[in-house]
Amino acid sequence: MNTEIQIEKWLSWVDELSCNDYVVIDNFLDTSTYLEVREFFLSKLNYFAQAGIGALDKNAVHTEIRGDYTFWLTKERDTEIAAFWEVVDQAIQVFNRYCFLSLSGYEFHFANYPPGGHYTKHLDQFKNRNNRTISFIVYLNEGWQKGDGGELEIFKPDNSSFLVEPLAGRCVLFKSDVVPHAVLKSYKDRYSLTGWLLQTPSKLGQFLG
Repeated sequence: MNTEIQIEKWLSWVDELSCNDYVVIDNFLDTSTYLEVREFFLSKLNYFAQAGIGALDKNAVHTEIRGDYTFWLTKERDTEIAAFWEVVDQAIQVFNRYCFLSLSGYEFHFANYPPGGHYTKHLDQFKNRNNRTISFIVYLNEGWQKGDGGELEIFKPDNSSFLVEPLAGRCVLFKSDVVPHAVLKSYKDRYSLTGWLLQTPSKLGQFLG
């Protein structure tokens, strides 16, 4: 299956990301790829674990800060979503070629925020590990409506903010080290595929956060 996204679209998204530090893209994946990802997500719900804060031996669960459950993914094992991995590989090629980055790896997990789940304001970086470069979210919430909660709040440099609704098929890309963000309390199960494009590759399970 050829899942490559037209280069003109990528260049438009990269330009917006460069200017604003973030870009919101609706209908990011083709229908077939989106449905494969969502079906695989649902098949793994029984294997999700409560997410913690911090890297390596510093990782700990703090539900007052973060209330989601995650299932970590690998390209080699999770071939059911091979089409999505192709899109990620294409993203890395585009960023390296047109933004002169040195991306060489990525890490992704599924995330489920159950009712009441939230994540307070934070950056996608660890104190002793700063190789997360581009944060990469794809929402999987069919039928999301206002009042369901779980919006992504993105904070601007002047500390103003705006909300991104977690609509099915919507993708958000932002610079991991400069965009503070939060997940507002969810009032129903909130599903996403969340990851980071990395300067250097990391082993699955080494870093949770």
